[in-house]
Amino acid sequence: MTTRVLTGITTSGTPHLGNYVGAIRPALQASLRPGIESFYFLADLHSLIKAQDPARTQRSTLEIAASWLAAGLDPSKVWFYRQSDVPETNELTWFLTCVAGKGILNRAHAYKAAVDKNRADGEDDDAGISAGLFMYPVLMAADILLFNAQQVPVGRDQIQHIEMARDFGQRFNHVYGRDYFTLPEALIDENVATLPGLDGRKMSKSYDNTIPLFAPREELKKRVFSIVTDSRAPGAPKETEGSALFQLYQAFANAEETAAFAQAFAGGIGWGEAKQQLFARIDAEIAPMRERYEALMARPGEIEAILHDNAQRLRERYATPFLAELRHAVGLRDLSLREQAAPNANAATRAREEALSLVFKGPYPDKANGTWLFRVEDAHSKETLLHSIALPAREAIGGIFKRLRQGQLNHDFRLELRPGSAGNESQEIVLLDGDQIVCYGQGFHDEVEVVKAKDLLHAALLRLAE
Repeated sequence: MTTRVLTGITTSGTPHLGNYVGAIRPALQASLRPGIESFYFLADLHSLIKAQDPARTQRSTLEIAASWLAAGLDPSKVWFYRQSDVPETNELTWFLTCVAGKGILNRAHAYKAAVDKNRADGEDDDAGISAGLFMYPVLMAADILLFNAQQVPVGRDQIQHIEMARDFGQRFNHVYGRDYFTLPEALIDENVATLPGLDGRKMSKSYDNTIPLFAPREELKKRVFSIVTDSRAPGAPKETEGSALFQLYQAFANAEETAAFAQAFAGGIGWGEAKQQLFARIDAEIAPMRERYEALMARPGEIEAILHDNAQRLRERYATPFLAELRHAVGLRDLSLREQAAPNANAATRAREEALSLVFKGPYPDKANGTWLFRVEDAHSKETLLHSIALPAREAIGGIFKRLRQGQLNHDFRLELRPGSAGNESQEIVLLDGDQIVCYGQGFHDEVEVVKAKDLLHAALLRLAE
């Protein structure tokens, strides 16, 4: 069984070594585990709560995206996208806003901290607090629930956001009578490293004590040599406990190297030599990534294409079909179909079956992966009914179109129901060519509805050959 794991990536500021060791490196390692479908999104909409410099917002997003790609994130094996490229997130935010309790938002840590600060300063409770700060837990919940993520890696200070997402999802499920949303679990890694900065405190931009992840080699060396140490002379034994220099080395070295470095401390290594060894060890790991980072930063169009193409595929595979299901759930439906269905549901079903005709859209390229895609639409409503997997050759899509029009449904091709993207016993329609899935359709929680939809689509595909 595949587990969906979703990771939000902040897009403010320049990444530093602490970000790499504490977030980027462990996330990339986790994505390689079998049975994991990984979602990584650049939280650029969240950044607008604090960042009001448009040029800096754009630059930070570029730097963060390049950093993750340079560190080894493979966009062909994980979902890597920009939050603002998936507009379904914003619509879902409103759906969740309409079921979220204001009381739970009042208790959000960030909002409470801002209120407490205002009170301490003698200001009105909400002075300078934007609606964005107050409502951002709902946007965060939409990020998670849109893809029915089962696990969300967070620090202990972020658990509340997962609890809120569970609350909003549960409220929606209750109000609309079905389990549309999987309720996520917080994934807490107790072993995540926290690196010290140049002054020994936690490495943080707010302390101005960071070592930029992809600083030029000479700047990296300068920063390492500015790490604060005690006054013990060469030859005097040095303590590893509480040493920022030793902790930094340990974060980049294996067990054998770390033991040797600890022995050197006990033997009285000079601080200059210790810093040189630390610099060499960090640079050995970072240098290849730095080269890739600089190449990516020189080609921002390549990064843009990766993010855009991933978002488009993600929307077609998950976001658009699932939001269509949610729109139907809340009553945002085709008014003409509702009017037909009221007096005689069976007659309305027959009318829709007669009206349903299909049109193929594609082939169109997935440039990031060098593959090709297509979709099948309702010719009247323009609704996407089937969206293809990535195919290696344009000609393969033409062959599929031709064979379906020649009446190969029920011979080479068949429609089946499979467990759906929404989880919790949902089902979706798939089109198979032999034993290979070539297209995915919409997801449903109602067994009667999914069977009806499958039958309608089957009849429409058969009519292609008439």
